[in-house]
Parts: sequence; structure tokens; C-alpha cells
Amino acid sequence: MGRIATPAVATAALFRSSAETGSVSVTPSSIGDEDVHPAAVADVVDVLELSWLLAGLAVVAAWYGSKFLTDRLRPRLEERVLRPTTANAVLLIVRIGIVCYAFVPFAGLLGFRPQNVLLSFTVLSLVLGAVLAPVGRSYVSGLFILVNRPYEVGDMIELVDREERGYVDDISLGYTRIYALDNSFLVIPNETMRERDVRNRSAEDERNRLSLEVCVTYEGDLERACSLLERSARRVDGVIEGGPPIRIGRSRFPAGPTAFVREFADHGILIDLKLWTEEPYLPLKVRSAVHRNAWNAFEGEDVEIAYPHTHHVFDETSGRARVAFEPPDGEPSERSGDTSGLEGNEGKSLERTRKRAATGTSARRSAGHESDSERPF
Repeated sequence: MGRIATPAVATAALFRSSAETGSVSVTPSSIGDEDVHPAAVADVVDVLELSWLLAGLAVVAAWYGSKFLTDRLRPRLEERVLRPTTANAVLLIVRIGIVCYAFVPFAGLLGFRPQNVLLSFTVLSLVLGAVLAPVGRSYVSGLFILVNRPYEVGDMIELVDREERGYVDDISLGYTRIYALDNSFLVIPNETMRERDVRNRSAEDERNRLSLEVCVTYEGDLERACSLLERSARRVDGVIEGGPPIRIGRSRFPAGPTAFVREFADHGILIDLKLWTEEPYLPLKVRSAVHRNAWNAFEGEDVEIAYPHTHHVFDETSGRARVAFEPPDGEPSERSGDTSGLEGNEGKSLERTRKRAATGTSARRSAGHESDSERPF
């Protein structure tokens, strides 16, 4: 009578694998010369199903247990070591490590072999490296952003190339999401964010320096204009009126509004008003308030805002001009030296100009010079 293999013996025989193939095989010598009893095979199947069930339960328990652990560690990391985004990335890696560690005891029972896993991982890495290279670059850039921390969630940043401001709403390994001031979200890949110039307006010190340019006429009182501009800025809410100098690096700047003469421009004197605001969030509102106060302050003072002026001067060297005008009937006409269609001062001025030109031409002719009556104007 042949021997009937017990479930324990059958299980041990079934999990004895070949080192070359990594497949599960049964060694008859270990259980005798007779075939395995069907009841033993059924027991082995039950053991495998139970192993998968236990492995799944272990992974789920490890995932939620790691979440409970990381939730307790997050406040301490953010308070003492890391910023929120960096802490989230580190804690996610910790959770994945805990889950993998919980799965290790069941790997051998389920037939996983280290050499097979490494081979599969190598092939998979080559395929993913070729297909997902752009995505990988974005994730690597996101890792650099999380480590270097040029900005954090809640900071106001400015994209220099686009001249657009907004608040950082979220930072992940793949992208940075910005809450723009026009009530819209701007999602930018981290690969692009790492390569562009970003100005952080609220990282350390929220005080922000603004510059306003005002051009006044040469005929006005320059010192009075500077004084009125400084006074107008001090009356605006949110502008630092004065105090100790503000230090940036090795330089110190006056805390209160200060007017500087930048240059003597074509149409007036250009004044550059420097001022500090308590917060960087509403620069346009501050500029508008300063401009309004300055406009009201200039009323009744010997100060005027300069604007472009152009003067046309006609003399004896101007030659003969052809003037086009439109008569009252709406039909355009063109006359040379005729001012009958012009009214008032325009006709008189043009007539005087024509007479001076004719006088100069006659004088040059009498002196033997060549006539320039046909010289273009």
C-alpha cells in the first residue's frame, strides 16, 4: 500500500523551487514513489490563498498604520526641520517603505525571488526611462524645488518673464499650482519652474520697496515738488512713514518716502520717488493712492506735470510750403501760398510766414544766389 503524503509534506515539496528556473516543483523523492494525494493538493491551494489574503491584509494595515504614524510626525517635522511640502514628500517615502517592509515576509511564500525581481525591475526601468523621460525630468525638478525651497505654499511669487503675480497654492513633485490675482489657477510643470526666474515677494520680510516716477516742468519749483511727493506718500495707508533705516544685505535704505532727481529729461525733470510698503500684496492700490494725493497737492502750487510739447518755427530758410486744407463745403483742395481758405489766426500766421519766405527769396536772388523756392519743406 502506497504512502499518502500529509499536507505538511506536500506543502514543503510544492514550495521547493528550482534555482535555475525559479518555478515551483515537486520532488518525488521527498514524498515517496507514489503520487500526491488530491487532498494534499487542495490543502496547498488553501495555503496559497491564505498567504495572498494575509499579504493583502498586511499591506492594507501597513498603509493605514503608516498614515497614522506620519500624521503624528508631520507637525514636529514642519515645526523643527522641514517646510510643509518637503515634509509631505519625505513622509510619503516613509509610508511606501513601511508598506514594502510589511510585504517582505510574504514574498518568499508567494514565490517571489530577489533575482527575478531585480531582472524585471531593470527591464522595466529601461522601458520607463525611454517613454517617461519628460515626466521624469519634471519630477526630478520638483525634488530639487522641495529640497532647495525657493518658495513655499502661501508665498506670493512673481513670474518675471510674464510679469504675473500669485500665491503658491500647492507644490508637488510634478507641478506647482499658483493662485493668480485674477481668481484663476496657473499650473506650471516643475521643469519649467526650475528654469525660469521667480521673484518671491513674501518669503522672509514682507516689506516691499516701490518706485514711482513723476516728471515736472523746468519752470516749476523742484524742491517743492519733491516735498509734496514725499508728503503725499506718507498719507497713504500701508506706506511706512519713517523709522530706522531698512537693511538689505550690506546696504541701508531710508524707511520713509524719499524723492530723488533721476534725470533732466526732454520735456521736464524726472523725479523718482522711493517708498516702502508694509505688505507686497496690493502695489497698484498704493501707487494709485500716491498719484491721487500728489495730483491734489500740486493744485495751487508752483509745480506742474510735464508733458510733451512740439514747436514748429518758420523763418526765411524754410522755403515754400504747400498747405492742404478742407473748405467749408467739404471738398479738399491744395494751394501753394494761398491762405484764403483759412480763418482767423491760422490764415494770418500762414500769410506772414509766406511773406517772410518771399522776402528772403528776393534778397537771395538780388545777391546772386540760386533760388530755393522749389526746395522741399
